[in-house]
Amino acid sequence: MNDVMNEEAAPALAPASVGLSAASFKSAYKPIWCPGCGDFTVLSAVTKALATLGVPPKDCAVVSGIGCSSRIPAYTTCYGFHGVHGRSLAAATGLKVARPDLQVLVAGGDGDGYSIGGNHFLHACRRNVDMTYLVMDNHVYGMTKGQPSPTTEPDWDSKLSPGGTGLRVFHPLVVALASGANFVARAFAGDLHGTAAIIAQAMKHPGFSFVEILSPCVTFRPEQREWRKLVRPAAVDATDDAALAARRLMTDDGFNIGVLYAGDRVPYTASVRQARCSVSDLESEFAL
Repeated sequence: MNDVMNEEAAPALAPASVGLSAASFKSAYKPIWCPGCGDFTVLSAVTKALATLGVPPKDCAVVSGIGCSSRIPAYTTCYGFHGVHGRSLAAATGLKVARPDLQVLVAGGDGDGYSIGGNHFLHACRRNVDMTYLVMDNHVYGMTKGQPSPTTEPDWDSKLSPGGTGLRVFHPLVVALASGANFVARAFAGDLHGTAAIIAQAMKHPGFSFVEILSPCVTFRPEQREWRKLVRPAAVDATDDAALAARRLMTDDGFNIGVLYAGDRVPYTASVRQARCSVSDLESEFAL
């Protein structure tokens, strides 16, 4: 997919650390997404961002749920965990709290993250654990052949929902902000450099960072090819004022690209206590 913004419009990325390049983070597995899928570019943006930040693969974990976008862990050389549907944030939260030294990146889609995983999304924002959540939003369930998702337009006509669902769409950025996410941004898969820059910013920002990535599904939503003509850089700078960000988001049409909110909440950290018993003591209690 062609970039929709020139390199001058995208935030500059610092040079990658010596010895690390985007290729350092790409596994030997070849992606099997449909030709033209925006997730190809998102994967490239993720590897570019990791190289820019200089995070060795051994110090990064990529966690996902179920769906087309959730294949990403297998395509990187980082530690990966491909979880069950909608539970990626629960698994990632436990991992980050237990291993705060790891850079934890969560990858998912609009069906996985906002439907069955919706409650985990709310509380991950609220808990503000230091990790980054990337949601590739294509307004459809691509892996299960084109059924409407929480972000599908109410009048989108398809074989699985003739005439459309008639349901109000889910507004993820508004929900993330209201629930306490410390960093809220939107990117477009057609802009590789801009998406990589936003992902890098999200990973560096303390607390729970949420990035919605508009990632067209050209197989089931071919009309989304027109997104490249609709997206544009947000006309306003990022703010740390949640009330101001909320007012902006409530009038947002879904195609403003960039960092919309960067807060200063202190991330959650688990207190480490001295163990009161050993594993063998626990095992002895259950011995038959």
